[in-house]
Amino acid sequence: MMHASNDNPILDTPRLAGLTSWDAPWAGLRVVVAGIGVSGFAAADTLIELGAKVTVVDAGDTERNRQSADTLKIVGASDVVLGPDAMAAVPDVAGQRPELVVTSPGIRPTSSLLTAAREEGIQIWGDVELAWRVNRREGRKSPEWLCITGTNGKTTTVGMTASILQAAGLKAVAVGNVGTPILDALRDPVEYDVLAVELSSFQLHWMHSVSPLASAVLNVAEDHVDWHGSYENYRADKSRVYENTRVACVYNADQPGAEELVEAADVVEGCRAVGFTTQHPGLSMVGVVEDLLVDRAFVADRARTAAELGSVSDTGPIPTRHGVANALAAAALARAAGVEPEAVRDGLRAHHPGDHRIQLVAETDGVRWINDSKATNPHAAEASLSAFDPVVWIAGGLSKGVTYDELVARHAQRLRAVVVIGTDDAALLDALARLAPDVPVLHATPGAGPDSAAGDPADGQEAMRRAVRLAHEHAAAQDTVLMAPAAASMDQFSDYAERGHAFIRSVHEELGI
Repeated sequence: MMHASNDNPILDTPRLAGLTSWDAPWAGLRVVVAGIGVSGFAAADTLIELGAKVTVVDAGDTERNRQSADTLKIVGASDVVLGPDAMAAVPDVAGQRPELVVTSPGIRPTSSLLTAAREEGIQIWGDVELAWRVNRREGRKSPEWLCITGTNGKTTTVGMTASILQAAGLKAVAVGNVGTPILDALRDPVEYDVLAVELSSFQLHWMHSVSPLASAVLNVAEDHVDWHGSYENYRADKSRVYENTRVACVYNADQPGAEELVEAADVVEGCRAVGFTTQHPGLSMVGVVEDLLVDRAFVADRARTAAELGSVSDTGPIPTRHGVANALAAAALARAAGVEPEAVRDGLRAHHPGDHRIQLVAETDGVRWINDSKATNPHAAEASLSAFDPVVWIAGGLSKGVTYDELVARHAQRLRAVVVIGTDDAALLDALARLAPDVPVLHATPGAGPDSAAGDPADGQEAMRRAVRLAHEHAAAQDTVLMAPAAASMDQFSDYAERGHAFIRSVHEELGI
């Protein structure tokens, strides 16, 4: 099995090694929880409920964090420390050195606290590892896990998977990086049959012992290089999702090198490799024949028969190649869990895509306005750019260390104009100048270009209003105005959702609807 680096060795003490169920002897365990956001709060709250001694640290001394800190102190946290110095070193817990650090996903492995923990020989878990350790509980059903990762499409696929499972009559929910902590689902009074688990590369980095029923890597493209240190490390962390998988490792047969991750994985004996493709499927694959989704992996006679799972039109209101790929990955995972073909079709039809992912905002005068704010990297933008032609493209933001050459070169011919937002636009502008020199480039961020208005570059609302205005001026009938930034949003917005809402609001204002 490939691992990203040696900075996360398994250092389980005999006590930690024995913590493999809710009913294990957690009482008195000394734990530092790093981060008090959604996943950190859930981890701390769970550990306190289990009887552990918990100290929580977070560098952000915000009103929200202070409220969370007050709650954790009420339920029994030993201490909560907030502020810039809170994570400079590993603190004591109840006057003694901690036995374990549980870290939130966004904290870099190179942070002072995590570096100090490794040097001191303290085991580091993520919230997902903790959740797996308490997945079994006496007197309750232990849900199976279907784990999903990928550079793009995770949230859509985990939602499709949960919808298919529910259509089959199973108690299922989408959890993990999608927004609901796994630990919250495990403490829910509902006893779930299956969890559809979205995992980011950050979460995967800190996993040790998770053993899912089935797992999938949807795709891997350059992203989060700044966090992982290199693309190779990022790819290796993605591959961790396959480790210890028991029934099926689902891989993207259309992506070169994807099957290699499965071949290198240390899986449970008997686990199968199952490919998904938007083309005609081979043996042990799911794919497309004409306009039908078909299964040649989970049928008795794979050589001569296939099961119909639905149609391309079942995959969403605006079917796209990557949307079909996501649906096939979800179908493969659900089929690995024993779901019948009819439930795949019914679940896909019942699934409602979330906002900000190829979302039709308006259509007037022959121009479609599409919100794809969730396209936070070039690979995600590639998926939506491929679906429309010609395009007025609104792009830009925090690049996270990626390059845009391949994206721009591939789609230059379909671009009528590019409207640039964001404050970290050098790499995008350079690629456009070299590889799409004839495409008009317009600057929407205040003070960011020769044709931009004066103002604060960090004012995302004003940048988006100007971007929509410029796009409206340049769009013609049959064009698509596509807001697919290919970059993160935090330079001008709190997150991609705020950026998407700003686009929707600006479109409605500009068009008077």
